[in-house]
Amino acid sequence: MNGTIGHMQRYTYKVVELREKMLGGKMSGDKLERLLNDAARDGWQLKAITSTEVKGRVGPGGVDGLLVTFERPVQ
Repeated sequence: MNGTIGHMQRYTYKVVELREKMLGGKMSGDKLERLLNDAARDGWQLKAITSTEVKGRVGPGGVDGLLVTFERPVQ
């Protein structure tokens, strides 16, 4: 190799925690779509959606939620 390989693209990540309450009590495709489109306008691309138990503020246990992970190239 003679060193002509370009520099590797670097990425930055953002993780958004969604609780059912934040989506109006039920996971709504419309509301998720709005979140994805809002993020896309800022240059974020969906990387993964993970179902999770999100810790609540009060009491033990948690509530069902989603972790939505976005990535975009570092400018």
